[in-house]
Amino acid sequence: MSTAAPSPQTMQTHSKPASVGIAVGIGNFLEWYDFAVYGFLAVIIGKLFFASDDPVVSTLSSLGVFAIGFFFRPLGGFILGPIGDRWGRRVALAISITAMGLATVLIGFLPTYAAIGVGAPVLLVALRALQGLSAGGEWTGAATYLVEGAPTNKRARYASIVSATAGFATASGSFLALLLTSVLTTEQMNDFGWRIPFWLAAPMIIIGLILRFRLEESPVFTALREKHTVAKSPFKGLLRDWKPMLLTLAFGAVHGTGYYYLSTFTVNYLQVTIGMEAKEALLIVGSCLAIYTVFCVVAGWVVDKVGRRVPNLIAMAGYVVLSIPAFMLMATGETLLVYAGILLIAAVQCLASVTCVVLLVELYPADSRSSASAIGFNIAIAFISGPAPYIGAWLALTFASSVAPAYFLVVISLVAFIVLARWLPETKGRNLFAVDGETPEPAAPARVEERSR
Repeated sequence: MSTAAPSPQTMQTHSKPASVGIAVGIGNFLEWYDFAVYGFLAVIIGKLFFASDDPVVSTLSSLGVFAIGFFFRPLGGFILGPIGDRWGRRVALAISITAMGLATVLIGFLPTYAAIGVGAPVLLVALRALQGLSAGGEWTGAATYLVEGAPTNKRARYASIVSATAGFATASGSFLALLLTSVLTTEQMNDFGWRIPFWLAAPMIIIGLILRFRLEESPVFTALREKHTVAKSPFKGLLRDWKPMLLTLAFGAVHGTGYYYLSTFTVNYLQVTIGMEAKEALLIVGSCLAIYTVFCVVAGWVVDKVGRRVPNLIAMAGYVVLSIPAFMLMATGETLLVYAGILLIAAVQCLASVTCVVLLVELYPADSRSSASAIGFNIAIAFISGPAPYIGAWLALTFASSVAPAYFLVVISLVAFIVLARWLPETKGRNLFAVDGETPEPAAPARVEERSR
């Protein structure tokens, strides 16, 4: 246990925590609403942008384009991560929301395959790539900004804002798609209805930008700047200690796969594989995502109380044990059992997500945190989690089994559990102001603060 005198730096928090939570939460909501809308409309987009009479093939093509956005996330991490480390956390957050908003609105104006032929999917891929670039800095950027300024004993609760607003955004996208499919005919949806959610991003992005430009800088980055310890080359030293990057790949892959199974994949799975009507599928998934949002808030409180390591390992083990039963319940097509199956995944995912957010911050030194966490996390998302909806649909088709998509989640969760059980440390209470080469010992004020509350 450290006996060092309390440092004033370890006691610094955001001066207006409520305003910061709202601004970052709204911005994160907008980012994930934009990204989720495409996933919920994948069946319609597949028919309009890819030449195939087979709905399964067109949906697979559309989900393949969905995955392409993820392949560009590491590049976004390489660009936005260093910006956060050199010029400030809030600068990177403003750039990410601008790029995502521009790409999303432009998708709403794209001509279809029937209008311009092969140019339509090419343009769609380009805009999905831009969405991927921006998303490469959003999740880790929001995590870094929020957690760095949180009270030491409330970091996971602050981290849950990132997880909860992402879930709420995805639920909102689902309910909007449900509303449109309820009031518009199939012809109207194919003609213009699918464009409306993308157009609605425009005013929301403006609001998000205004809020983010009003943010104060992270206390940690402010301290780095005042001490002249801002890294000129944030990538330097990233490979010196390989364990944090390996751990990030492990828990990041499971978090990403679980979330995209929970959200965008299940909507298409219930329609294409199970044969459920679009309206019912959207209602079920949207409702479960709304409940998941509440789960995340509860998970934040739990993780602050018991630490990071045990809840994260429980999440990994939960997916190993519960993924197949969850898909067996969904495969029945019975409404209540489908709800039960999705909520099983949601209960596990809330722990995976909240621990992921806080670990992305606590595992890395202050001067390279934005870069290192963005790169490690987005590599996992790009090459494992991003293709997950496509792999899940392919497994269901190849094995002619509605339970087969669960196999992928089980395998990566098992591998991650082995890695994390071996190397994941308990990071609760670490000093987030420590730079590369310093020992991130728990800050003394954190323990005093916890005893006094």
